[in-house]
Amino acid sequence: MLIYIKGAGDLASGIALRLHHAKFDIVMTDLPVPTAVRRTVAFSEAIRLGSAAVEDVMAERAETAEQVRDCISRGVIPVVPTTYEGMIDSLHPDVKVDAVIAKKNLGTRIDDAPLVIGVGPGFTAGEDCHVVIETKRGHTIGRVIKEGSAIPNTGVPGNIGGETVNRVIRAPKDGYFHPRRDFGNMVYKGEIVAYVDNVPVFTAITGVVRGMLQEGIYVTEGFKCGDVDPRGISVDYMTVSDKAMSIAGGVLEAILCYARDRF
Repeated sequence: MLIYIKGAGDLASGIALRLHHAKFDIVMTDLPVPTAVRRTVAFSEAIRLGSAAVEDVMAERAETAEQVRDCISRGVIPVVPTTYEGMIDSLHPDVKVDAVIAKKNLGTRIDDAPLVIGVGPGFTAGEDCHVVIETKRGHTIGRVIKEGSAIPNTGVPGNIGGETVNRVIRAPKDGYFHPRRDFGNMVYKGEIVAYVDNVPVFTAITGVVRGMLQEGIYVTEGFKCGDVDPRGISVDYMTVSDKAMSIAGGVLEAILCYARDRF
């Protein structure tokens, strides 16, 4: 069974990791210039670097159907830049998982594959996908929704260590991003952690850097550039998060539940 995952950021990568461990064949897509901040756990890095690992699983950039098949045959996850996304139709995936986490549907249709799964808000089960997976932290995270939609986007990040919006580092202006701190670094409230052109970017809280955009990427004002975790050095930024694994469990459940009827 071939599963096409649209998106290769940290949540999509958690899904891919879990499905790969469950012995499914995976192909992923992401932007030609990926914008994931949690790059240590994002397969999208394979587009930028040619290859990347998340935990014990490798991924490689692929641009043709032949390259996709070769990666899969070697136990490697192929990650296709969206420039070449159209060729995935020729592979006839059995399942499409839209895990872009855009908080809205950017074009996924219920007839894109025999089983279409929408991850997070912006999808309605039975209309633009077959099932939806809840992504909001709390009691219902990872639930499989067979009718209706996920909890609407509030615009407020989940509470971690008592912090929500202040965890996120955002661009103060349009320009080119230049990080000054790296993954695992402890930073302190009010510290400069990056620049956009020559304008400093400050952290609003004390914690450990868990996410940071790559050097030289162009950002717009308000764009998410990084993530500081207030729990400090105890945070394991090299492994997939509890949130990603919960959502991945919902995707796996949906595939197993619907496989008997659809395949």
